[in-house]
Amino acid sequence: MLIGVTGDTHNNLKNISKICYIFNCLKVSVVIHTGDITLPKSLKAFSVLKVPMIGVFGNNDQYEKRELTKASKSFECKLYEEPYILKIKNKKIFVLHHPELIDKKMIDAANIIVHGHTHRFREERINNTLIFNPGECAGFLKGKNKIGLIDIEKEELKTISF
Repeated sequence: MLIGVTGDTHNNLKNISKICYIFNCLKVSVVIHTGDITLPKSLKAFSVLKVPMIGVFGNNDQYEKRELTKASKSFECKLYEEPYILKIKNKKIFVLHHPELIDKKMIDAANIIVHGHTHRFREERINNTLIFNPGECAGFLKGKNKIGLIDIEKEELKTISF
């Protein structure tokens, strides 16, 4: 099973379109968004995904939470407060925006932790837990846009630059 990971899209509709196209072509099973969608129109741009999207609210989503939640109901999308625990194929995936929430208790409980906020790539293993942030998706850093893929059975991570 292949999971798509994105975050920090910050209203970049052009990038959201590319992200959806890539995930649809790769036939991922679900997409995880690690927060900072920012506006409902940006969330609705993800409605072209052919799979469900699960996400958490980031710091730039706080003022639009109500409208983002409303927009999420227009397609197969669920948004949660962080950290959210997603269970897939007997694996616990902690989804959060802020990496500073990662602590020993979370590391001990999770198989995989995905986060956003920093706009920086991170692939790290602490004990038996993978910590992953594919990096920039907002277009702030030219030529650095990346999305992530998680092969859940193999617990392997990959990034795709676009």
